Amino acid sequence: MKKYDYWFPKRRFGMFIHWGLYAIPAWHEQIRGRLNIPRKEYADLAAKFNPVNFNPDEWIDLAESTGMKYICFTAKHHDGFCMWDTKFTDFNIMNTPYNKDVLSMLAERCHARDIGLSLYYSNPDWHHPNAYNPISSHQLKPYPDDEPNQGKYLEYVKNQIEELCSNYGKIISFFWDIPPKIHMPSINDRIRELQPGIMINDRGYDEGDYSTPEREVPDGKRFVKPTEACQSVGKQSWGYRVNEDYYTSKYLMSSIDKTLAMGGNYLLNIGPKADGTIPPEAKKILDEIGDWYHRVKESFEGAQPSSELMQRDDFLLTRNNNTLYIHLHNDLISTGITLNPVSILPVHAEILNTGEKLNVDLDIMPELCHVGGESQEYLHISNIDVNGLIGEVVILKLVFDDIEEAFKIK
Repeated sequence: MKKYDYWFPKRRFGMFIHWGLYAIPAWHEQIRGRLNIPRKEYADLAAKFNPVNFNPDEWIDLAESTGMKYICFTAKHHDGFCMWDTKFTDFNIMNTPYNKDVLSMLAERCHARDIGLSLYYSNPDWHHPNAYNPISSHQLKPYPDDEPNQGKYLEYVKNQIEELCSNYGKIISFFWDIPPKIHMPSINDRIRELQPGIMINDRGYDEGDYSTPEREVPDGKRFVKPTEACQSVGKQSWGYRVNEDYYTSKYLMSSIDKTLAMGGNYLLNIGPKADGTIPPEAKKILDEIGDWYHRVKESFEGAQPSSELMQRDDFLLTRNNNTLYIHLHNDLISTGITLNPVSILPVHAEILNTGEKLNVDLDIMPELCHVGGESQEYLHISNIDVNGLIGEVVILKLVFDDIEEAFKIK
């Protein structure tokens, strides 16, 4: 058994959380770098960070109601501010008016409630005097009194990794961000020593265990390696942003459906406010997605990617034994579809979203019958309530006596 078999197939859907000092100006999580804010001016935000309304159980309640089974938390973003009680920099949550280890609070509740805990850690660090890495990206030019030194900075990273992987219980995955373009497998090896069974992404110091497409889902029918796609509810920012441009729930459902139907995992991000609460706009989106997800989750959880059964570009397929799920993430353009080369009726057919029975028959379809050619009956699904479900991704469920026979699988 490969190490990634430990949990990826069991926890398909997760919550990404970008939270830090950048929630105070509420513009973007990279505000310091994108607006060239002086280091001291940005660091002074720590004196204002006091998330008195932070309640990890409320975050977990929202994750569970959405169908999510793990949380990936930004322990340190590019600004270098650490959201845990680290001994290796004063630029951390303990030196704020709040003065509590929020990661410890979140970890304790995740473990108590069987929510997997994943940690995000940025390789760029705009606060640390040794961190400047000219061969990587997302770097700010060092100050005159800085001492760019990757050797010293990597010792700092290693020390913080020891803390994160030793003091917060079971960590199911480690999400490096911004490839440093430094090959040093010993760093990931140490993480695996401290956290047996952990998965590590592909943005760190070796090739890692899984890929992390961001914002866009790659084309294809099936992922060839473990994959965790990530997206945010907000188009402009991953952290909390006032006047954010929020994606539609339908757009996000389509992204989730495509990723999961291809066999990947999905991280959907929210950015809490500076006081620790979830923006109502983000909560509304997750509530709508959760309502849909819980009605269709059987087509993801326990089902396998099976789009190779048909050469189609308008939908994806998953399968659980003799049950086939048709994922219409691109939307139907008509009220019916023909499933050639299937010429056997299913014993049961329904719209999974609603449980409504589908009309199915074997028919010779004009679009597949050419002048002078041979004609054949194929499985035709008709009168699908396309307009009635326009606000969500539709998934059809077909149950066959023998799916191998229906699809002529040898």
